Amino acid sequence: MDDLAEQPIIKEVDGTLVRRMFSAGAIWLENNVPLVNSLNVFPVPDGDTGTNMLLTIQAAVREANANGSHNAGEIYNALSRGALLGARGNSGVIFSQILRGMARAVDKRETIEARLFADSFVEGAHTAYKGVIKPVEGTILTVIREAGDRAVIAAAQSNDIRFVLQATHQAAQSAVQRTPQLLPILKEAGVVDAGGQGLAFILEGALKYLAGETLESTKLGIGAQHLENLAVEEGFGYDIQFHIRGNVLNVDEIREKISAMGESALIVGDETLIKVHIHALNPGDILKYGAEQGPLVNIIIENMQAQYADFMAGNTADMRIGAENLGAILPLAARPPAPTSTDEMTGVATIAVAPGEGLKEIFQSLGVSAIVSGGPTMNPSAQELLDAINSVKGREIILLPNDKNIIPVAQQVQQLTDKKTRVVPSRTVPQGLAALLAFNFQGDLDTNVRMMGAALNRVRTVELTHAVRSAQVNGMTVQQGKPIALLDGELVASGDELTPLLLQVLHQAGAQNNEIVTLYFGSEVTPSVAQETYSYVQHEFPDQVIEIHAGGQPLYPYIISIE
Repeated sequence: MDDLAEQPIIKEVDGTLVRRMFSAGAIWLENNVPLVNSLNVFPVPDGDTGTNMLLTIQAAVREANANGSHNAGEIYNALSRGALLGARGNSGVIFSQILRGMARAVDKRETIEARLFADSFVEGAHTAYKGVIKPVEGTILTVIREAGDRAVIAAAQSNDIRFVLQATHQAAQSAVQRTPQLLPILKEAGVVDAGGQGLAFILEGALKYLAGETLESTKLGIGAQHLENLAVEEGFGYDIQFHIRGNVLNVDEIREKISAMGESALIVGDETLIKVHIHALNPGDILKYGAEQGPLVNIIIENMQAQYADFMAGNTADMRIGAENLGAILPLAARPPAPTSTDEMTGVATIAVAPGEGLKEIFQSLGVSAIVSGGPTMNPSAQELLDAINSVKGREIILLPNDKNIIPVAQQVQQLTDKKTRVVPSRTVPQGLAALLAFNFQGDLDTNVRMMGAALNRVRTVELTHAVRSAQVNGMTVQQGKPIALLDGELVASGDELTPLLLQVLHQAGAQNNEIVTLYFGSEVTPSVAQETYSYVQHEFPDQVIEIHAGGQPLYPYIISIE
């Protein structure tokens, strides 16, 4: 792509070409999603910037493909609208704002020449900066700003849109490489900004298309000649989940047999209950074998769709622990039936995001009006939150994102509904539960937003997971695959074994000076292991009330609330 002299000049683009350029950008980003995800500063499994940007641009492309217009302005507006509704995570929201600015610059133009094409990047940067309360340099914002500035210079040098896009991409990639110089935390972690790199890949994909290169999707197998069909859904087999009950189940043998029947297998449990989650083209043989081992319960079979639905299906597998197993996890008593929801009692609806079946049940028991599935690696889109808002009766809404990456999307949704919607910016599940407990059934919307917001600071959150890569962060050396601990979202410790690390961080968080420690164990933790962990914690903190619940969240063996 370095030598454009032999290629014909592209003096203007219409809606069809715009659609194909962004489709190509989506394909090229898709091919590089693992790389973008790996650039997360903290080596936690929810480093999903690339996934969020991909799902956002795919939503934009679907909307554009549904619009048959050849008008460039109309297609840009469709891209902007699709990205707005499909935005996921902080990176997705910022990218949607970039598209919003670009659409504003292009307005209703039938075709776009080089100067307007360049100006659209400048307006995209301006809109994105305005959409962030405290813009930080060394991020995707820096990348789009410097790319836009270079685009204007290139448009003054040539009326060839391909030349302008090449200069824009080169400036974006240069800006990405400089992000560690602007943001010290990137330099320490040895990575560049993930959102900025994702944007550079989108620009590179569009440039490759204009240069006549054939793009192949590593996931979808879509060539350049099929760019218009990017939004068509294709089957990717089935996501199969079920539990096997028994008395003397052989976990190792069952894991070996079922794993050989498909891909992405997760098979955990003990001799009385085994959780199976696997992707396969045919669920029949797997279900037949499972049924031969013992009674099957909680069977879920989902047809996986194209456009990275395997990301969504693979990461939303929650573990539902049957009631007969909860009795072994003291001091849990049977949960009371869900009360009347907040909107039925007060007209103020509460909507919470939760990553696991157990956590969903806990939110329901506290009277939440609606729940949206989501969390690390599976941030819900603006459309999903909007659907939840539309599903409740109340005209006044309180959103609990319960994840720092979902807060920007939740805030954006406020602009998409005519219902009076407020966001209580809970960054963790324990914060969300504390906020919901603070809901006053006699209070109005503003009173509850204030009280629930104040409750966020009354709880500390410890999250345990495993490092997805080796890294140097916060002065610590972290080894891939080893347990790591986050305290209120900050990486604070790593170790060789999970339980000693858990106890260490509880002391670090001041659990000994608080009253209640609540452990929510994830889908990979069996009830028997959870019981052992509870015993260790109770022994270590004899003066505190220790509770344990089956949260069912993926990726994080334990989420812990200290209050």
